[in-house]
Amino acid sequence: MAAELHPCSGKLIGLSNSNRTAQRNQPVQEFNHGLVLSREPLKDRDVFTVRIDKKVNSWSGSIEIGVTSLDPAGLDFPSSATGLKGGSWIVSGCSVLRDGRSVLEEYGRDLDQLSEGDRVGIQRSTHGELHLWVNGQDCGAAASGLPTGLWAVVDLYGKCTQVTVVSCEPPSLAERDTERETVEEREQEDEEEEEVVVCGVRAGEFGGLTSEVNLAAATNGTLEEEPELPPTHNRPDKFPNNLEPETVLTEHQLFDVLNNAIVSLYRSEDNGGGDLGGGGIGRDSGTGSRGDRGSSSGGGSVNGNSSDSGGGTGNTGSVNSPAGGGGARLGAVTGGMLTNDALLFHEKCGTLIKLSNNNKTAERRRPLDEFNNGVVMTNRPLRHNEMFEIRIDKLVDKWSGSIEIGVTTHNPNNLDYPATMTNLRSGTIMMSGCGILTNGKGTRREYCEFSLDELQEGDHIGLMHKASGALHFYINGIDQGVAAAQTPAVVYAVVDLYGMAVKVTIVHNHNHSDRLRRNNAIMRALSPDVGRPRPAHSLTPDPDTPDRLLFHSNCGQKAAIISEGRTALRPHATDDFNHGVVLSGRPLHSNEVFQVRIDKMVDKWAGSIEIGVTTHNPAYLQLPSTMTNLRSGNTNQSGTWMMTGNGVMHNGTTILDEYGHNLDRLKAGDTVGVVRKEDGSLHFFVNGVAQGPAAWNVPPSVYAVVDLYGQAAQATIMDDVADLPTLPEDSSEGPTVMSPSSPCSVAGGNSANDLRFHQLHGTNAVITNGGRTALRQNCRSEFNDAIVISNRCLRDGELFEIVIQKMVDRWSGSIEAGVTAIRPEELEFPNTMTDIDYDTWMLSGTAIMQDGNTMRNNYGCDLDTLTTGSRIGMMRSATGDLHYYINGVDQGVACTGLPPGKEVYAVIDLYGQCVQVSITSSSGPQDNSLCTSNITERSFPIHSPVAGVAHRLHSKHGKNVVLLGEGCQAVRVGGYAHGIVFSAKELKTDELFEVKIDEVDDQWSGSLHMGLTTLAPPELPSCPMSGLSPSLTQLRSKVTWLLAGSEVRRNGLLQRQNYGASLDRLTVGNRVGVKRCSDDTMHVLIDGEDMGPAATAVAKNVYAVLDLYGRVTAVSIVSSSVLEDAGSVKAPSLSSDSCSEGEEDRTPVEGGEPALVPNTVMAFLENHGKNIQLSHENLTAARVSSYNQGLLVTAQPLPRQQLFQFQIDRLNASWTSSLSLGVIGHSPDRLNFPSTACCLKRSVWLLQRDSVFHNSLKICENYGPNLDTCPEGTVLGLLVDGNSCLHLYVNGMDQGVAAQDIPTPCYPLIDLYGQCEQVTIVTNNVATVGGESVKARCQGDMEKADMVDGIKESVCWMPHPEVNPNKTCEYQALCSRFKDLLTLPDGYFNEDAKYNLCYCESCHKLRGDESYYKRGEPPRDYALPFGWCRFALRIKPHCDVSNSFKQWHIAYHGTSVGALRRTLDHAQLLSGTSSIFSVSPVKTEGPNGYSEPEENSSNSLPDRDRERDREVPRVQLSPTMRYSGLEMFAPKVQFRDPRSHCCHQAQVGFQVCVRPGSYKVGPQTLGAIEPLDPRFSNTEIEWITKDQGGTLLYGLLIRVE
Repeated sequence: MAAELHPCSGKLIGLSNSNRTAQRNQPVQEFNHGLVLSREPLKDRDVFTVRIDKKVNSWSGSIEIGVTSLDPAGLDFPSSATGLKGGSWIVSGCSVLRDGRSVLEEYGRDLDQLSEGDRVGIQRSTHGELHLWVNGQDCGAAASGLPTGLWAVVDLYGKCTQVTVVSCEPPSLAERDTERETVEEREQEDEEEEEVVVCGVRAGEFGGLTSEVNLAAATNGTLEEEPELPPTHNRPDKFPNNLEPETVLTEHQLFDVLNNAIVSLYRSEDNGGGDLGGGGIGRDSGTGSRGDRGSSSGGGSVNGNSSDSGGGTGNTGSVNSPAGGGGARLGAVTGGMLTNDALLFHEKCGTLIKLSNNNKTAERRRPLDEFNNGVVMTNRPLRHNEMFEIRIDKLVDKWSGSIEIGVTTHNPNNLDYPATMTNLRSGTIMMSGCGILTNGKGTRREYCEFSLDELQEGDHIGLMHKASGALHFYINGIDQGVAAAQTPAVVYAVVDLYGMAVKVTIVHNHNHSDRLRRNNAIMRALSPDVGRPRPAHSLTPDPDTPDRLLFHSNCGQKAAIISEGRTALRPHATDDFNHGVVLSGRPLHSNEVFQVRIDKMVDKWAGSIEIGVTTHNPAYLQLPSTMTNLRSGNTNQSGTWMMTGNGVMHNGTTILDEYGHNLDRLKAGDTVGVVRKEDGSLHFFVNGVAQGPAAWNVPPSVYAVVDLYGQAAQATIMDDVADLPTLPEDSSEGPTVMSPSSPCSVAGGNSANDLRFHQLHGTNAVITNGGRTALRQNCRSEFNDAIVISNRCLRDGELFEIVIQKMVDRWSGSIEAGVTAIRPEELEFPNTMTDIDYDTWMLSGTAIMQDGNTMRNNYGCDLDTLTTGSRIGMMRSATGDLHYYINGVDQGVACTGLPPGKEVYAVIDLYGQCVQVSITSSSGPQDNSLCTSNITERSFPIHSPVAGVAHRLHSKHGKNVVLLGEGCQAVRVGGYAHGIVFSAKELKTDELFEVKIDEVDDQWSGSLHMGLTTLAPPELPSCPMSGLSPSLTQLRSKVTWLLAGSEVRRNGLLQRQNYGASLDRLTVGNRVGVKRCSDDTMHVLIDGEDMGPAATAVAKNVYAVLDLYGRVTAVSIVSSSVLEDAGSVKAPSLSSDSCSEGEEDRTPVEGGEPALVPNTVMAFLENHGKNIQLSHENLTAARVSSYNQGLLVTAQPLPRQQLFQFQIDRLNASWTSSLSLGVIGHSPDRLNFPSTACCLKRSVWLLQRDSVFHNSLKICENYGPNLDTCPEGTVLGLLVDGNSCLHLYVNGMDQGVAAQDIPTPCYPLIDLYGQCEQVTIVTNNVATVGGESVKARCQGDMEKADMVDGIKESVCWMPHPEVNPNKTCEYQALCSRFKDLLTLPDGYFNEDAKYNLCYCESCHKLRGDESYYKRGEPPRDYALPFGWCRFALRIKPHCDVSNSFKQWHIAYHGTSVGALRRTLDHAQLLSGTSSIFSVSPVKTEGPNGYSEPEENSSNSLPDRDRERDREVPRVQLSPTMRYSGLEMFAPKVQFRDPRSHCCHQAQVGFQVCVRPGSYKVGPQTLGAIEPLDPRFSNTEIEWITKDQGGTLLYGLLIRVE
């Protein structure tokens, strides 16, 4: 059969190379829809083999492979292979699934761990068995009973993005012999104890590691052939069956052989290995027939007694069998006899434990809510020398601490399980972290090198109870040594799924070879030689070579040298962060590379490893605390050169500010190196990638120096070629010679098919990252001379795409991009590429330029508006058309006529603001159709909207949305949420906004949401990822009315059910629209049919809002405005000369991959004030003593347009003043923090109280609320906008510009001063006061919206306690003390004082209150009583509260202090007054307030009615306290504050509900000429009522001057 793929495939698959290569498109955005099948059904015994070409790290999971009986020609391809039904067998990871259900766990190699270049095959044997082949090795039968006529299936899932079919043929002869092994034999070998037989040779039969190496070399034909070598089966960690001279072990196989040799050496120390030199390698241990597999117990005796000798005859108890006699089998008995009584988890377990997989898997329920009650035990006691091993399947990041494992004497049947096993005080030994606890108390603090808390998913943990009584623990197969010398004879294994650990599975197959390969870093940290294959030319290098590079014994006072000088470490890295300087023992040769690997890091400190060279001899050097402090040497020819962070320093002075990869971001396992070349230039490299020249004229005979600073705790010299990644070849320099002790710069040239930047470039350009990254050095002093060009010409239809990684605000203009027909070798690089006058086509801003002349303006995108994270691509079609792509979206034909047969190179000009770019993984050949035509298919097959469409969508939208068709189409490109879009303009009355559904995806539930919102999209940050909720139902920052399904909601709260046809039933072609009618109601229309009013009292200034949620993934606008000429409306397209109203932001429409640059995750820096303690992964900071020394900064700089928010958790009223916050314009890594923020005087902008300070000088007053009055629960935020202006946010409300010209980068700064003792970073966009996460809303939102629609009383007028700032507001406290002086009975007031509201300037700004709101039926405006303090009154039981608050209006009544008690006693407003204060005269009400008779007044009534009418007072009200609070109505009284003993004046009034129709609106009666309130005319500012029972008191208002 042909080794090809079927043309029918998953929807994201692209085929090439004659249908032999498959690639998953959009690999960073999508992880599935990558199914491919073989062109023809498999023949029996044919192995369909593919090679993994490309992988990405964005996802979990990887390639899946199998077979299916479904014909691909008629197959409806599912999203992944596990969705195949109807006779499908799939190998996923290390599991086998049939029709989507697991039928076998722990099978073969873990496919998720395979790397690029590995080969995977699938086979149906002649017996109907399914076999998996990995790198030419059969993994055994995965399933049986397979029918004939099966197609091979390959799923390019998760990390795997490209494969190529390499063969489809029967296995070779050697592999056939392996295939004939019986299933029973394989099962027995899989069940053998690893301590008994490792690599098919007795553990005692090693003459040292060299014997094992020689043995491997013998199989490769490098030594004499030894026919008696022990045979084994086909697994890659064993030797091949035949030992013919042509048999050669691959490097892959040899690597695993060596790994197992190391493990066997470890095992032999505790399992009868005894003398490692005893015994032969097989000739003396067999029965005479082919050297049968020996027993690690030495004798293989029938009775199971193990021998301590390393010899053993091999004849004792041997049986002539093909497997090799009884030695191996009987030896296995001593390691724990295999019976049907397998080790499982006991049925009785912790209260939160769920068992599955035949009691082999345990999982803790509710892992995000609970962290303990996850104890499980084995179903029987452990036998001697029996391995109990588990695999960590799942971890969560929420908790600290992780899995704990050990043994206990308690029988699980009788045990009352504790919350955690360390609570047991008897019979229990547990490993917790890196220590041992006996009966809950620590007995060994540092048992092993590695902590259980640091293990990851997929790691293995084991334990063994030795016959001697010793307890050993194993991590990924590595024995950690004796944990306890004497343990009881009968013990059960116990596992505590604590903290991060959620799910584990018992592993019965103790084959560690795969884990040894995957966790090689752990083995090397334990022993630097473990798992390291030696290069062929030097299998056993002489460690005594005099020229070998080692660390000098003279090192920093906190450092230590181990491993014979190859490893340096700070033993107490968590206690000290410096004094870790180490130097090489001899000077470096010219062109000799000194490279170290970071073995261990700690998270406690800032900063990390530093590397460089020095002229100082370590034997005579007084080592400093950090090498950058060493300033000796006063010329360029002497001293010290160090790479620190991403800069380079010479003698403690920075000489390069922006150089290479930031060393502070490296992790354990990364490598750093340095080389001085023959020409005296100094070069650094990171992970084998050269970072470019860092210094020149460096003298010869310099010593390498490493500073284990901050996080870096341990490093090892890498002196084996096999350890090193390929280094890029620098053709401009001389060859790098290889010394016996240094890595060489081997020829690692770039592939001819791999796009890179050429080594020739502009003067100010630097090429790094193996040719993938280009940057302009000295970016703040140079703006041009930074042209870079591709290393080869572009093919037709090939996309060359780069991503902007860094920009500066110093210059005008930005990146320019295009193509040129000039070869790089022939190009004399000019200042800018637009200076070239031949064979060059460039895009500069919006202008298309050919040969330096503008040939077209206003192209569809503007490069000058792109920001960090934007992607730019260019492509020449086969017909000579040049296309540009912005964020993956084709901008159309830029120009035509490029010579189709002429070579063109991509060219980038790093001009002006653009400093650094990198080639993306999307570069390369695109859709084959682009190679033969000028048609550029977009990723989204959506038809253009109808002509004449007036409506457009706003460019601000959810992060998963892409706008197409000049803003007329919206597509959700990922996930099921983050799909909110807005209309470009506010909707006018009766204006219909309507869309048509273009695409649905049935894998999701839920559907489109649609409605109206008062949120103005122009107010949102430019970055589409901030400021918007994941779904429309969670949008609470402004009032939003929406229809979700058939439910009407307002700010997420249910208002109405069964409104009309459900939106969940809509499908492709259906239309849905929304409009605001003239009666302030919202109507929804489905397919043109009006469903009636959905909501009432809708605000006037609203935008249409749409949520592409769940099933609906694409819509297009079909509505036109009937209120204006369509020709007068400009679409907010990128090609327009000017944007439409509300579109002032010229940021281009994002597309393709809007989520390329996610929000930076912020955390506090470990360097902080001395009274600060960090917790919760550095998200929470607390001041633990005193009132100062509480300065904090974030570890990450604040990106432009990203809102950084934190919440005030705890205040201490014992102190005065409170926190301050701002930004600092320089790196805080090594900042020496003063006692308070106001002492910082370099590049600092600080917000303190209500003022703004710059470098301790006040630059602004009366800005925002007084920060000293912020209560607990307040969420404060900082944002630097695109114009470098600093904004303060309070509970999500922007307080305006606080300062300008903020530099980049800048770091948020917080001073936990005075009352403020603890804050926590808000890690999501909605966790603010008023957001969904706390389910609290401010008074402004309630009175603006809830009172309009008439929500229940408790929601309507009583705020959530978390919004109430009375805990710290001094003004409210002063008003409260005045209220106490009035001696009013407490029974009149609401018992819960948290419902009192202060409307002082600070408090109402904290809540984000607006000045005016609507209330009642019909709605009527009223103003909030700013400057007053309201105390909630108790509502009388006889009042119809629900009806009142649903339909009544809000008004105010000013009164005198003397009338308060009488008014409260009568529970209604009265006109009479009296004074109880003698210190101030009480004024009467105004003369015109109640005296004017109305029509049909009492003059025309009978005397009795006239008498009754005089008894009903006429009450004066107003919708604003600016009128009712005048001294004419609310006379002032003087009082002395009992606390401060100061004299103040006070006024009082009432906030009331008024029944509509019970009052008359009239003019003011004071004769005022100027408007009293800007919202209310003086002719309508006074309300008169005499309707008894028409008013309802619910708030006492007090104002104090």
